[in-house]
Amino acid sequence: MKLVSDPTIANKIQKMNQRVRWQDPLIVERNIDQTRLVLEDGQTDNSEFSFLVVGDSGSGAHRGHNPQRQVAELMLPHHKESRFMLHTGDVIYLVGSSEYYQQNFIQPYREFILGTEHRKQIAFDQMVFKLPILPVPGNHDYYNLPILLSLASLTTLPIRHLLRSRLDLDVGLHGSGCGDAYAKAFLDYLKALQLPGEFASHLDRYYTAKTDTGGRCLSYQPGQFTRLPNRYYTFRYGGIDFFALDSNTFNEPPPLPKTKQGDAARKLLEKRREDFEQEKLEIIENSSKLRPENPNEADQLDDFHAKVSQIEELIVDIDKQLATNKTTLTDIEQLEWLKQRLIESWNNTEVRGRIIYFHHPPYVTEATKWQQAQTLIVRDRLRGVLDAVAKEIGSLTQGRPLVNLVLNGHAHCLEHLETMDTGHADSHIHWIVCGGSGFSLRRQRMEGADLMEEKKLVARSHLFIGRNGQGFQKRRPYSGLRIDVKGDGQPKFIVRPLVAEWHQRQWHNRELEPLII
Repeated sequence: MKLVSDPTIANKIQKMNQRVRWQDPLIVERNIDQTRLVLEDGQTDNSEFSFLVVGDSGSGAHRGHNPQRQVAELMLPHHKESRFMLHTGDVIYLVGSSEYYQQNFIQPYREFILGTEHRKQIAFDQMVFKLPILPVPGNHDYYNLPILLSLASLTTLPIRHLLRSRLDLDVGLHGSGCGDAYAKAFLDYLKALQLPGEFASHLDRYYTAKTDTGGRCLSYQPGQFTRLPNRYYTFRYGGIDFFALDSNTFNEPPPLPKTKQGDAARKLLEKRREDFEQEKLEIIENSSKLRPENPNEADQLDDFHAKVSQIEELIVDIDKQLATNKTTLTDIEQLEWLKQRLIESWNNTEVRGRIIYFHHPPYVTEATKWQQAQTLIVRDRLRGVLDAVAKEIGSLTQGRPLVNLVLNGHAHCLEHLETMDTGHADSHIHWIVCGGSGFSLRRQRMEGADLMEEKKLVARSHLFIGRNGQGFQKRRPYSGLRIDVKGDGQPKFIVRPLVAEWHQRQWHNRELEPLII
């Protein structure tokens, strides 16, 4: 029984392009860059500023506690000192449904949204942010409900009661519509402008900011108009170029080769998938025997919840590898865009640093993600872009890394890694996984902190905060970040972990030493 259905990359690209009316003649005529925004808060020239980061926050209240709300409350003392919040994806679990935006996003982040005194009346597609929230889509924000589960959810079959009441998987009547709910919540949904003259008037009202090349782009106005121009985009703040990517469209691994080795790998994957499905059914069956009103059994239900979600993602990864009779599609247009924008950034003397953020981490030591096919292919795709940029700009870097910082989610933990000499242009970069802001936390892999490729050390984890301990001593540290950008010239980043730990049925806020990058 599949709980989620992942649309094809071609479908994701096509649907999202339609929603933002990608390269519509009126947009081209006005010389509008649909991948850039200017954050109009009057402080973008300040070289020192702070921002917040959360990721994988999309669950609702657990039994007796609400991790995402706890993390949001950790952010509140930093609200006034921060200029914006980045979200590394998976805004809504389990399948990105509009049904759960009120419960799983609007209520936890109510202080960030205009009109919170009437928040129960705020529609998911009408949100305006006081403090800019700038997300990228995660895999769950694209998921759909499989047909059989959709049919079951429309009835009173036991499956609906089981999934919602026992495992509390946030499964409603429908999925994301291939990212439609995310697009309506965060993007400038131009497809909806159908009245005569409405589209042109909208462009002339909100696409008034100037680009480096003399064109126009979206003017993001906190408290007034807080829409994003596209699923991937860039903006500049305090001399730092931020690049937001949609990694859901370049995470597809190549098909297994039709060789003896490929056939053997296929059989192994098919057996693993079968075992995972059996394990999932056993967990669902066992969960029906637990009583949510009992604190110990409620914690066990949380563990079952985490395990089922983890298994489902592993099955999706296996399915991507097992897919046959298909041509592997990669979002070349987006990767070429990133390459060109990085080259332009390095050739602009006003830019002093670069941050990239997207969902799937290329480097991670969390137990379920470190060797997934998606992890490895995203690493390969990003390396290809950075290698091409390094070749083009030559000595402009003066020995500095191409990117100061890469922020990701997907792995449900908080982790700081640094690449060694990888043999590619992703060497000596700092990578932070911020994916522990409200869903089932994961442990670090048994192999430890060093990541190897063909017996070569390519990355090392300096900090890992995730699920740990056993039984009554189990700890669940949920997390977000505050990042302070310091210095007038080459920037220094002070990364402050914000951690709320659920331990022995109580919350404990933890103070950690800041990371200096």
